[in-house]
Order: sequence, then C-alpha cells, then structure tokens
Amino acid sequence: MVEILVTLSIVALLTTLAVPSFKPLLDRWRVRQAEGAVTDVIRLGRTEAIKRGGNVVIQKMDNTTDNCVTAPRTIDWGCGWRLFVDSDGNGRYTQGEEVLLNARVPAGMGVTHVLGAAGSDADTIAINRWGNMDGINAKSFIVYPYAEGTDSKAARTLCVSAGGRINWKAGATC
Repeated sequence: MVEILVTLSIVALLTTLAVPSFKPLLDRWRVRQAEGAVTDVIRLGRTEAIKRGGNVVIQKMDNTTDNCVTAPRTIDWGCGWRLFVDSDGNGRYTQGEEVLLNARVPAGMGVTHVLGAAGSDADTIAINRWGNMDGINAKSFIVYPYAEGTDSKAARTLCVSAGGRINWKAGATC
C-alpha cells in the first residue's frame, strides 16, 4: 500500500510539473484551427461568388453570440463569422438570405480583422463575381490567444497577395 501511495505521489508531482509546458502547444494548435477556419471561409466565399456571379458576403458574428465575448470591437472577429448570399445587396445579413457557412472560432482565440481599403467596413467582406474581396489587404487577419493578445508567440497573420493568394506568417506582421 505504501508503494502505491509513493507511486501516485510521484505521478501527481510529475503531472503538476508537466501541465504548464503544454499551454504553448495548445495555444499553437488552437491558433492553427482558427487559421484554417479563416482560410476556409475565404476560399469558399471566393468560389461561391464566382459561381453565383457575386453578392457573397462574409460578416462577423456579434459579440455575445453563443456567450462569446472575444469580439467587443468592430474589427474583432473572435466570435466567428457567417458567409451568405446577399440577395438584397445591402452588405448585411438579413433574415431569409441563404447562409452558406456559419463558422466559430475555438474558445479563447482572438481574430482581428486589419482594415483593408479605405472606407471598407471592418465587420464585413464583400466578394464580387470575379472573386475580388472588398476589405482585404496585404495583412488582413491576425489570429492569437485572446488572453495574450497579438504579441503572443503563437500569433499568426494572414497575408494576401495582390492576386488573392493566401499565406500565413508567424507573428503579427507580413
């Protein structure tokens, strides 16, 4: 019985020492998961806009959607986004419009949309019939652990080329 207690004590001690070292690994994994969600919605949005002749919009979900609190500002997309066909042409989701995708971000992740062209809305990205996106510039999204901010070592930035090629880079710069 004493040997079992000593063994359990050693296992508990090792677990206590090892758990904090997993946090950076988990942060990077969650950032990559959110990165994939951003990439997927952009690719799907461009494909659908070309297929449908335009009128496709990506719009961020409001703060407090599904009890999410990581999107307090217009440029914060941490609660996720909706890809939809903008049938009335107002650039905003209206009840009854066709939703192509609702995406959520892993808990505890922040996604910031760096403003694109002057005058574009930070909470929407309109995609025209050629797949061009209003509101996307060379450095468009930063994905990071929300508690640590954009200076986190796990942060990644979406870099978009003039031709629309998507590339992710470490840190908060392209």
